Amino acid sequence: MSASVIDRTEAVAAKPARDASGARLISLDVLRGLTIMGMLLVNDPGNWNAIYWPLDHADWHGWTPTDLIFPSFLFIVGVTTHLSLSASRARGAKTSALRGKIVERAGLIFLIGLFLNWFPGFTVGHIAGDPDLLARAGRKLLHLRITGILQRIALVYAVAGFVSLYASLRTQITLLVAILLGYWALLVLVPVPDTGAVGLAAIADRAHTLAAWIDRGALDWGSWGNHLYSQAKTWDPEGVLSTLPAIGTALLGLLCARWITADVPLERRVTFLLLAGIGAIALGLLWGEFFPINKKLWTSSFVLFTGGVSTALLAAFLWLIDVCKSTWWTGPFRVFGVNPILAFTASDLMAILIYRNFTVDYGGRTVAVQEWFNDVVLASWLPPKIASLAFALLFVLFWYLVLRVFYRRGIVLKV
Repeated sequence: MSASVIDRTEAVAAKPARDASGARLISLDVLRGLTIMGMLLVNDPGNWNAIYWPLDHADWHGWTPTDLIFPSFLFIVGVTTHLSLSASRARGAKTSALRGKIVERAGLIFLIGLFLNWFPGFTVGHIAGDPDLLARAGRKLLHLRITGILQRIALVYAVAGFVSLYASLRTQITLLVAILLGYWALLVLVPVPDTGAVGLAAIADRAHTLAAWIDRGALDWGSWGNHLYSQAKTWDPEGVLSTLPAIGTALLGLLCARWITADVPLERRVTFLLLAGIGAIALGLLWGEFFPINKKLWTSSFVLFTGGVSTALLAAFLWLIDVCKSTWWTGPFRVFGVNPILAFTASDLMAILIYRNFTVDYGGRTVAVQEWFNDVVLASWLPPKIASLAFALLFVLFWYLVLRVFYRRGIVLKV
């Protein structure tokens, strides 16, 4: 990872989209920034037991605004990947060099995600027998989660990059359709090996889907440790099989990127994107009647619905920012949008420390700094849910102030 000084408004990992006249389009920075801000807001409440429903994930089938955040980021990965590779090709970069960059960047992002899962290198919290630090470190490795948000981003980026490099438009569309239909067939037509269930019954129980069965086979290594998501235990929300439709989300971004940079008037591009987004939303909702929208399974209907929302949002930002030239409100979003790796990684490290490692004595017990701050500073005079939301908003504000320093100095952390 390296820090480099670039144009303050340049997007990470991609050259900015431009209209036919060469004018700068900053809409992707804003959409990315909105996504990162949303991610921090929902991931860092003051009290996990006091959350307003829009700021929590749907329990299983269905969706909430929170469920739109991660697919929005993967959609943007698809858009920026195509723009970046197209710009590099236009500058004369060889395909072999671009291929190597894709592999290198994907590998580094995956390792950063693995580091965040490992940090601080030992198991925190009560363990029977009160083992020493060395034993806690060994336990951490035996239960180290291999998958995660950054790991999924890395895998999706790698596939999207190679598809963008080698696949024609027709092949990209064919691949997207094959992924969506193939994943649907796998989940509802193939009997789950440990239950024999098919149809909607095969996706009714999160621990007994085909995706969960594959996750256990791939990530639960018996005496070598269980490397699944610890809170789920028997399946993983960023698991092996569900990464396949997540790739479909990025492919939607690739297709949108082709149209964003088409040599046609900007107003026409915006109109087409808006109509395409509305169409994808409608198709996703319709398919959801038969194959439920489900973020944890990343169902095909979820791909279409969330991809449609992202496309419509991008169209709205293009119209507002690049057609109407209204940019006065974009500053905070651009601060987050140009530094997503720094925002995600540094804030996640901070959250690990204040939610688990840094503790204080409070009320006769040892509690995390986050719990103490929420209870003493906020919940002492605010209702529980408002206090919890206030904590999350302060967390976002803190990182806005930090990132604003980088933004004003034109420093972007690139991978």
